[in-house]
Amino acid sequence: MHAIIGDRIIIRGRTVETPDKHGEIIEVRGPDGEPPYLVRFGEGHQSVVYPGADFVIERSDTD
Repeated sequence: MHAIIGDRIIIRGRTVETPDKHGEIIEVRGPDGEPPYLVRFGEGHQSVVYPGADFVIERSDTD
């Protein structure tokens, strides 16, 4: 999985009751766009994220 700063991410909820989480990649810490990613989520908190099967990247408009 490869990403650049500014790409948007969606982490799908694992159950029907769990909403998706949306965020923006603000730092790519792996080589050549690979994980981990520092992500700022919609509610304002930041977290280092390693993508899993429930992780989708939406490319930024700068591609």
